[in-house]
Amino acid sequence: MNKIFNSKTDAQTWFEGLFGKGESFDATARTVHLWDVESLILYINGLVDGDTITALLTQMQWGSEEMEKERDGARRFLSFFPYHAVTEVEDKRGLLDAVLSGQVAFITAEGFAFTIDVRSYPGRQPDEPDNEKVIRGARDGFTENILTNTALIRRRIRVPELRFEMHHTTVKGKTDVVIAFMKGAASEENLDFLRKRLEEVCHDGLTMTDKSLEEFLLKQGFHPMPFVRFTERPDICAAHLLEGHIAIIVDTSPSVILVPVTIFHHLQHAEEYRQAPLIGTFVRLVRFIGTAMSLVLLPFWYLLATQPRYLPDSLSYIGPNDVGEVPLLVQLLIGDIGIEVLRMAAIHTPTPMSTAMGLVAAIVIGQVAIDVGLFSPEVVLYVAVSAILTFAIPSYELSITTKVFRLSILALTAIWGATGFFIGIFILFYYLCSLKPMGIPYLWPAVPFFPKAMTRILVRVPMTIDAPRPYITDSPDRNRTS
Repeated sequence: MNKIFNSKTDAQTWFEGLFGKGESFDATARTVHLWDVESLILYINGLVDGDTITALLTQMQWGSEEMEKERDGARRFLSFFPYHAVTEVEDKRGLLDAVLSGQVAFITAEGFAFTIDVRSYPGRQPDEPDNEKVIRGARDGFTENILTNTALIRRRIRVPELRFEMHHTTVKGKTDVVIAFMKGAASEENLDFLRKRLEEVCHDGLTMTDKSLEEFLLKQGFHPMPFVRFTERPDICAAHLLEGHIAIIVDTSPSVILVPVTIFHHLQHAEEYRQAPLIGTFVRLVRFIGTAMSLVLLPFWYLLATQPRYLPDSLSYIGPNDVGEVPLLVQLLIGDIGIEVLRMAAIHTPTPMSTAMGLVAAIVIGQVAIDVGLFSPEVVLYVAVSAILTFAIPSYELSITTKVFRLSILALTAIWGATGFFIGIFILFYYLCSLKPMGIPYLWPAVPFFPKAMTRILVRVPMTIDAPRPYITDSPDRNRTS
């Protein structure tokens, strides 16, 4: 056993030197009598279960004849401690990390240190996430408590192959990060890549948790596309783990990171698997078409409206009847950006007022803008349709990115007409083809083209049909049948 302090007094001096004597009200150091031995307990008030500590201290006020024979304080803790999760601490750094994570430390009179896990983090119940709702299905979701999140996954995958690998990142913050994977299904190469990147994180803290960690792990830089998939649903996370993906759970974050992923993972939704395969396929295809339309509808309509020679006589009504005093491009930019501003306002508006704000924005402002000649009716129509199509994208990160690309294509179309429109589409396609986060082609299985895999992307196949694990996971065992 490793003795890390000269005495109990030495331990208290060390603790007060770190937190200050009386400077932090939640950093608690108290001297208590355990059995007949004076000991020191250290913990952070608010992160521990007070009822459990009280019950333990009560039980340790008396002993037995067998206990009295054991005079060594360290052995007494290990042999007679009335709690299952007791661990010996090897050094001061480990002791400090344990206390800051919510564990209680016991320092014996001889200077030996032990910790018990009685963490009780403040947090909310695992309610259904707002941005991933389903009509039928589970109503629980991840919370800010990392222990609750791992339990929600373990409840769905009850096999010993499920691994939760704990890591501590950052220099000062010591954020808890768990790498979750299925042993034998996840790629060891991908796991080693993530472990190495976690060790390279050199920062004082990850206050933005999962998003900050994504930028450290995948070196996203200024790339607008999301390189990982975020989910707040345990069932989605469990399904990806069984496919050979890797989940990264960050303490204090209700979202879980899933890697490796492609752009098509951002277009999937749990509702497709809560319906019959044919209905799920229909919903999926509608979503894919809506995503493509949200990107090109506005710039394509602008192209036809400003250059009617491309329109056949049967579609001559598509252009605006009265453009008005404001240029058409300015109307589209104001309208598209204005809807984004309204979305931001709705987020920051108190819930009781959000409905009223939406009605004012949608009816009053839109109608008045048409009446005064700021917008033409056709502009309001196509901007609103594009916004609705964007909201159909399940991934919030991808929907925001789509808006940025839509405005970029619109600007190129305004500068060079039809040539600019197709150049913008080509540049976007080339950019997506060039992305390979974690070495995975971002447009797989479309580029490079894998016919069978692409069929499974477009069609929600029945669960009874044997489907191997996706090729991109690089799973050592792609067979899912047991």
